[in-house]
Amino acid sequence: MSAQQQQHDGTADRFADDPAFAAHEGGKLVVRPTRAIESTADLALTYTPGVARVSSAIAAEPGLAERYTWASRVVAVVSDGTAVLGLGDIGPTAALPVMEGKACLFSEFAGLSSVPVVLSTTDVDAIVETVAAIAPSFGGVNLEDISAPRCFEIEERLRERLDIPVMHDDQHGTAIVVLAALRNAARVVGRELGSLRVVVSGAGAAGVACTKILLEAGIGDIAVADSRGVLHTGRDDLTPIKRWVAEHTNRAGYAGTMAGALEGADVYLGLSGGSVPESAIASMAADCIVFSLANPIPEVDPQMAARYAAVVATGRSGEPNQINNVLAFPGVFRGVIDAGATSITEEMKLAAATAIADVVGDEVRADYVVPSPLDRRVAEAVAAAVASCAREQGVTR
Repeated sequence: MSAQQQQHDGTADRFADDPAFAAHEGGKLVVRPTRAIESTADLALTYTPGVARVSSAIAAEPGLAERYTWASRVVAVVSDGTAVLGLGDIGPTAALPVMEGKACLFSEFAGLSSVPVVLSTTDVDAIVETVAAIAPSFGGVNLEDISAPRCFEIEERLRERLDIPVMHDDQHGTAIVVLAALRNAARVVGRELGSLRVVVSGAGAAGVACTKILLEAGIGDIAVADSRGVLHTGRDDLTPIKRWVAEHTNRAGYAGTMAGALEGADVYLGLSGGSVPESAIASMAADCIVFSLANPIPEVDPQMAARYAAVVATGRSGEPNQINNVLAFPGVFRGVIDAGATSITEEMKLAAATAIADVVGDEVRADYVVPSPLDRRVAEAVAAAVASCAREQGVTR
């Protein structure tokens, strides 16, 4: 037995009793053809010489590729492995199982094929050029687990450069589901979004995107905190994106800590990790709302939060009101691909959030402000809303 075989067998033995490793062994994806090759005629049509007629037609009329190739119905799931789930910068190889899982979710919930693409570079220019170079093979690009602030520039440049939908799911998938859940949580406590004061903990990808979509939805007031305190225009240590946030939030110009900002606040939205003291949650307004979304350990213990808050949500599957991106991204990409959209607009994101909230409908209650991630109605509703919005906006081919 070779040393490599011995090492492989040792690894297999070490993880033999772990069901997670069993579920991932050999990877989670395969590529299968849609037509069989059982005769020379099949071979001649599937490959040469028949394929030459199709390729020649596409060369003369590129739009035919949408009908005669898979490209328009396949999503690229792209990551550099720098901000993976709760694991951080683990690199592209270790990120691949996560990207495979994402592809499984696209298939399961939206009936879309997708291909994981992990990149062995963290250079913004290299990532943009690589994704742009492979874009003709795909109908959409789902950017995944790319750290801030690079993720903002990468997404913006690809959106400007490509004529297919591009979305960084850690930003916008999270934001869409948070808005959906907050709409219903506001219903539970008998409030309008425009009357709520929100404190966001975290100014990374998800925190910035959630802030933007809440502003678009008409939230009353919002303060965003990073590790150095609440963002305000008097700080001289802000990145360009944090400067934008400071200029569009924190009406009172509060310059203190996140815990201080929570006093009297209606909503806590945690997207940062760390922990929040009980005294800070206790200082919030009556019938407050606590969304503590760090994984695997929420910033606010859900049981503790329930002593003070009317509605509590986490990112954990074992708790009520799980804020899970799978409620958003499969339906969003299904909708834009069905409509032949060339981009994903802010209006489409708002439409997706409303569709998710509406699935809950009149059943809304404190422990049910967002559908289950396994609710099969969600992707269909989101896809229909996004496709309709795309057509109304005229951003379709």
